[in-house]
Amino acid sequence: MRHLLLPPQDPEAAARSRRLRELGIEDRPDPELDEFARQLARRTGGCYAGVNFFLDENRQYFAGLYSAASDTTVELETPLLEEPVPGRVMPRDLDIGFCPHVVRRRKALVLDDVRDFPRFAGNHVVDAIGIHSYLGAPLIDHTGMVLGTICVVDQDPRAWGQEGLETIKSMAAELVERIEGAGRRG
Repeated sequence: MRHLLLPPQDPEAAARSRRLRELGIEDRPDPELDEFARQLARRTGGCYAGVNFFLDENRQYFAGLYSAASDTTVELETPLLEEPVPGRVMPRDLDIGFCPHVVRRRKALVLDDVRDFPRFAGNHVVDAIGIHSYLGAPLIDHTGMVLGTICVVDQDPRAWGQEGLETIKSMAAELVERIEGAGRRG
């Protein structure tokens, strides 16, 4: 039996979906966002990084994804559910991942060792792909809407520190600026 609480309900899901469509964000890999994830991993020292959008109330989509293990962008091959979710999609409503909590909190989440936090220690990704530390920040646009998250994870516990927190927050703000600028041009 899992002891993790399910991610909180998301009352902004429908409005978020509309806003993402307005910005031209869809469920397809984006090479620019893959590169952004690569830079995020390099700046923070994490082994995986992602740019994650909450396209609807049921799923999160990694439009940008990076793995330092192969020093390339990567499709998630490790099943995160008993019935594997293809590619970059993860369910939003199960105890999988940490980003749904960042979206609901509307602020960064720093977990130096996820096993130290009862709420997160039972998260499926801890055992499925060996994630032991997490650093994530929300992508909040000028309307105040949380579009998704950027995150970096590591397979070892790590002290992200104030520098890691400031880095992820500033990179989140930078990415929102780029997304909104591209949305106005598109």
